[in-house]
Amino acid sequence: MKRLEFFYDLSSPYSYLAATQIQGLSERTGAVVRWRPMVLGAVFQQSGNTLPAPAPAKSLYLMKDLLRWASLYRVPFRFPSRFPSSTVKALRLCVQAEACGRQEALALRLFGAYWSEDADLTDDATLGRLLTEVGLPAEQMLQGCADQAVKDALRAHTDEAVRRGVFGAPTFFVGDEMFWGNDRLHFVEAALRA
Repeated sequence: MKRLEFFYDLSSPYSYLAATQIQGLSERTGAVVRWRPMVLGAVFQQSGNTLPAPAPAKSLYLMKDLLRWASLYRVPFRFPSRFPSSTVKALRLCVQAEACGRQEALALRLFGAYWSEDADLTDDATLGRLLTEVGLPAEQMLQGCADQAVKDALRAHTDEAVRRGVFGAPTFFVGDEMFWGNDRLHFVEAALRA
């Protein structure tokens, strides 16, 4: 059985766009997908990369590009008013959700809330509501964000990503083959079919 690893950060708009396509990709190829949350800021720092839009002209272009991809994928998209925003706590929730087999559902809900509803992913009340919507115990998981084991697990995902050559998000692995960007999903699918 083919396996696909999906390294993402909820703060990445291209990770959101890719996440909306993962289920279809999995269904078409029969691949089992492992969602791998990572802290993109730490990946940038450790890999020597920078934010993708430091120049105003590039920033304007990226906004148009994001809207084009959202239109192509037929998914809602609205640039959040709180950007950039720390997603560390939300990513720690994703780590915890993996243990009960609900990471994909939670990550998709968090992505949608941030990138189409302008939700504040630093607000406990908002996070609690989103956890409840996907059937997870909000109070317990929010408290779990302070657990050292949860913190260490997210750090381990991030360190592993950097060790394997990740420099941005989204990044996919089919075996040892790395693919970066939502616009590489056709290459990911071809690798899964090979």
